[in-house]
Amino acid sequence: MATIKEIAEMAGVSAATVSRVLNFDDTLNVQDETKQRVFEAAERLEYQVKNKKRSKKKLRIGMLSSYSLEEELEDTFYLSVRIAIERKIEEEGFKKVLVNIKDSVESVSNLDGLICLGTFSESMVNKVKAFNKPAVFVDTIGDLDLFDSIVTDLKHSVKKVLNYFLQEGHKKIAFIGGRDVDADGKEVVDMRVPIFRSYMEEKGLLNEDYIKIGGYTPKQGYRLGKELVLMESRPTAIFAANDSLAVGCYKAIQEAGLRIPEDISVIGFNDISIAKYLVPPLTTVHIYMDFMGSQAVNMLSERIYSNREISMHVSIPTKLMIRGSVSKWDGES
Repeated sequence: MATIKEIAEMAGVSAATVSRVLNFDDTLNVQDETKQRVFEAAERLEYQVKNKKRSKKKLRIGMLSSYSLEEELEDTFYLSVRIAIERKIEEEGFKKVLVNIKDSVESVSNLDGLICLGTFSESMVNKVKAFNKPAVFVDTIGDLDLFDSIVTDLKHSVKKVLNYFLQEGHKKIAFIGGRDVDADGKEVVDMRVPIFRSYMEEKGLLNEDYIKIGGYTPKQGYRLGKELVLMESRPTAIFAANDSLAVGCYKAIQEAGLRIPEDISVIGFNDISIAKYLVPPLTTVHIYMDFMGSQAVNMLSERIYSNREISMHVSIPTKLMIRGSVSKWDGES
């Protein structure tokens, strides 16, 4: 903390004047310009003092992921984000330490902060609180009042997809998604489902039979896609909650002797590496996974260095990558 003497010297006033200005003494008779110089000097010196206190040491960052490697490989979104986080940690010269939610509080005492990636139950968030370290939650919200978080803007992302389908003449639009259960046995709601349902209802196009929920794997995409293509009044467009589901959906459509996009259009989500190599290339929602990962590291290191107490919640927009899996629908609506 800057001293009154330092502020007085910078502002060109007496220490007594500085004291009275900073304490909002309304009996003090000085010009507003003088008060401004005092406040500005205090701000500048406080900033400089904080910068001097910023440690140049290389931080020890704990990496806590709720998904196993096997689960990451089923849906490579989390794998991609984790790699981006690890790459940024390495670029900054920080030390990465793998953390398990079952670790003791003592075992993480030498860490400077945590990055938490995945889905976290209430009991898991409470355990992170017990670690008593600055933390950033990625793709989920831990505790808005206590921890930083960085997530995808799902509401606008879903609307982008649906607006594109509608623009191309589709009205019979289906959704296939997954269902997760957290470590406490509580179902984790995929917010894309209520957003999809609400928006389609608003447009007067909601068909509950077109909403299929299972898992997030290609196998589930195949199963759910098969249910849709075998319907008597099948949808003309399918929105898959991730690209892995879309892969399975492709197989179901093609096995039924139907064509993508002439008979059924498909849009995925995440834009994983294989999306552009599908036949036809998959139109999908691009999530800035590299950016999410690097910004998680930036947010955490900034909070540690600056001793920031106020938490931040960052929502990242997405981009619709238009490729070859959607065509205009001119048939019967």
